[in-house]
Amino acid sequence: MRKISVCPGTLATGYDKYSPSCIRNMYNGVNVSHILDFSYDAEHTDFADAVNHISISGAQEKLSAVIKNKKICLTQADEHGRYIIKPAPGDERLRFRRQMPANEHLTMQIAKQVYKIKTAESAIAFFVDDKITYITKRFDYNTDGTKIAQEDFASLAGKTENSHGKDFKYTGSYEDAAALLRRYVAAWKVEIVNYFTLIIFNYLFGNGDMHLKNLSLQQTRSGDYIMTPAYDLLNTSLHINDGDFALHDGLMPKDVHSDIYTQTGHPCRDDFAEFGRRIGVLPKKIDAIIEMFAMEQPMVYELIERSFLDDRTKRMYKRSYEERLRRFQRTSE
Repeated sequence: MRKISVCPGTLATGYDKYSPSCIRNMYNGVNVSHILDFSYDAEHTDFADAVNHISISGAQEKLSAVIKNKKICLTQADEHGRYIIKPAPGDERLRFRRQMPANEHLTMQIAKQVYKIKTAESAIAFFVDDKITYITKRFDYNTDGTKIAQEDFASLAGKTENSHGKDFKYTGSYEDAAALLRRYVAAWKVEIVNYFTLIIFNYLFGNGDMHLKNLSLQQTRSGDYIMTPAYDLLNTSLHINDGDFALHDGLMPKDVHSDIYTQTGHPCRDDFAEFGRRIGVLPKKIDAIIEMFAMEQPMVYELIERSFLDDRTKRMYKRSYEERLRRFQRTSE
């Protein structure tokens, strides 16, 4: 079994297991091990049952899990999972597919720690055969076990495969999606800032799969709706050849793109500023958020180095960030 020197949750140095803060936030104070006592074997009956317990979307299989006797265990047929385990996918068409769990964990930690984006709690764990996996804590349950009402943006828009074809979750633009938030969220002026921040983050860190089902609202105890914590954040450009944005119509209508965007096919900071104005973000907020993202952040490099990516993929992740950052920093003026 491999030796580690950083927390597999927070990536804090000086730990050979989950740190106290990870145990508290991720596992509700239960001192679980980062080493699972089962392996990733789709032919195993218990494992196959767990796969079927959660619908599989995209390339990654999702396994439902709970904490029992201070261990992370796969759920049985009569149990409701509180965690989702996402092993490396088996699809060999994906480049560096075995790095996907570490990629997702790193990207989630950068979002949370560097840019203060509210994210689902997440960590790395290891199967008994030492293969790495990503694990995330579900946020659609209250502490008392009751389910929290939640709806993704595809449902809010009334888009289904029957109505909009097999690519329904990729239709429209992020400006269109922002209109849904303004329609269904009473405190939309607060949430639109979080939305704006998330869209820029996904561009800067190469997440080309932020489709309508990866954006959701959830109900608060008072009955209002807010955005859920961010989830499914990873640098997809390392694994597939995708575009800057998941949605077919991109950020906003093409007739308001900057000259740089029109000429190069990639947006710059001016485009995101225009996008922010069009969706209702206050000018001072737009300026502050764009300046935050336009600055090279040393902590990004620190987290990449501490991550569980292999050395080659670490270099690729850095190059991807640096290239996107240069594109973002451009201005038409």
